[in-house]
Order: sequence, then C-alpha cells, then structure tokens
Amino acid sequence: MGRRRPQSSGEAIAGMLLLDKPAGITSNGALQEAKRLLNARKGGHTGSLDPIATGLLPLCFGSATKLSGFFLGADKKYWAKIRLGEATDTGDAEGTVLTSRPVGLTAAEVDMALDRFRGPILQTPPMYSAIKVNGQPLYKLAREGKEIERQPRAVTVHELELTAFEGRDLELNIDCSSGFYVRGLAHDLGERLGVGGHVVALRRVGVGTLKVSEAVTLQALLQMSDVAQRRAVLIPPDLSLAHLPTVDLSVEAAFYLCRGQPVRANGLPESGLVRLYARDVGFLGIGNVTDDMQVAPRRLIVDTVKSA
Repeated sequence: MGRRRPQSSGEAIAGMLLLDKPAGITSNGALQEAKRLLNARKGGHTGSLDPIATGLLPLCFGSATKLSGFFLGADKKYWAKIRLGEATDTGDAEGTVLTSRPVGLTAAEVDMALDRFRGPILQTPPMYSAIKVNGQPLYKLAREGKEIERQPRAVTVHELELTAFEGRDLELNIDCSSGFYVRGLAHDLGERLGVGGHVVALRRVGVGTLKVSEAVTLQALLQMSDVAQRRAVLIPPDLSLAHLPTVDLSVEAAFYLCRGQPVRANGLPESGLVRLYARDVGFLGIGNVTDDMQVAPRRLIVDTVKSA
C-alpha cells in the first residue's frame, strides 16, 4: 500500500483577506501566519511583495484560491522612497552597496529624468526577481553570483508623480501595470542620472480596485478575540473583482456553463472577462466573452448547478 498524504490542518473556509503586510516578512510568511490565525486549510496570495515592502497583499482562501491568478495581471499602485547616490546588488536597502557617488541634483532635474519612465516603456527585470529561466528563479541565480541576460518587457506606467525630493531621497506615487518592478525603476533612474539608486521603502497601496485603506494588519487579527471574529473580516471573492462587468445567467444556462459549454446571456460586453451569477446560486466565477457573443467558463468556483 502507498503512503497516505497527511491531512491538511485547518478548516475549509472561503473568502478573501485584504492584508496590510508588515515589513520584514515574506509574502508566504504573511500567508502562513494569516492561515494560522484564521485556522484555514487552504490559502494562497495573489502576487508577492518584497520583504522590505509593506501594504496591500490580497490573500485567497478555499474556493477563492481559484481566482487568485486574476489579480496577478491587475494594475498596481505604490508609494516608493528611492535613495540616489548608492546602487546596491539587490536594488533595495537589503543589498550590498556596490557604488557610492555624490548627488547634486534639483527636483526639476529628477522630474525631467522621470519622464523617460512614464507611459508605455520597456523594462529589463532585475536579477533579484522571481522570474524563472530554465526553471530557476532569477533571484536564486543572483545569490549564487550569476548574472544572465534578461529580455526587456513591455509595461505601462500610468502615473509617476514626484511628491518629495530632499538631497538624495525622493518619494514617488506610482500607478503601473502588472510586471513593473519598482527596484528596476530605482536602478534605471539612478543610472540615467549618473549617480545610482536603490529603493529604501516601498508600500503597495492598491491592487486593481482594492485599496490598502480597506486592509487589516496581522497585529489587528492577532488582537481579535477568536477565529470567528477574524473570519468576519473576510470578503466574498466576487467583491474583490468589482472591476469586471457582471452577467446574470438563467439557471439552465448556468447548468450548461458548469459543464464547460459556452452559453448565451443578456447584457454581455463586447469582449473581455465578466463575473457570472445565477439565480438561487449566486456567484459562479469568471467567464470570457467569445467572438460569437456567448460567454464561456474561464474559472469557476461552483462545480455544478442543477438544471431548471
């Protein structure tokens, strides 16, 4: 007989936690602590934050984990503090300083250099990133002292606002597409100005339509009296996808959709992803509009619906 897999601890709960991650902990570390506090069996995060970073980390639990991938491609908003005059091997304050140069720049000169990074741009991912090459994350290769050629990626910076500049430290508000690296910006900006640069503080304030002002800290969860109170802060997964249009299906259409078939529905947008609902069932999951104006299942959290 084969060995049985150990039963996962915790209970099967479903929902999303908007966590305000503290600095000094990995995203997975924050997830594991949240799972413990919620006594949850299954959970996942929706795109990691660096250990030095704080801010919004949406965590999915139970059936909501099926939707976590839809947040990976969402736009992000950050507040960042960058120090000019020092370049580090990691692009942030946790790394070793490689070069140190004097800084004699004005805010106007810095803002002019930032123009190069506004709008659609090509950005080369830093070596200290989770991008995999031949199955190996780049950061693991970087820790071994290896550097390999990386292909530039197309990203978009919707907003890049210089809010403060004092001597060598500048603060930015950033609204960007998925795949944009703030550490890459710090490095590239420092090189463009000829002085080097790295991130000293980073806070994610938004993911899609979600805001850090709606998030809860691990400390606040810890101070709650019991698991039931902690679970009360979970939000339904469909509320976290409010940027997608909603489509209501008949029970019969929902039955066939859950069997993998495209179905017809009223009020479809011309294209793209939609949130799907059915009477007496509620939220079904995510669908996409087909070329012949039907809706096909993309990622469902409901397996079956009884036929009308």
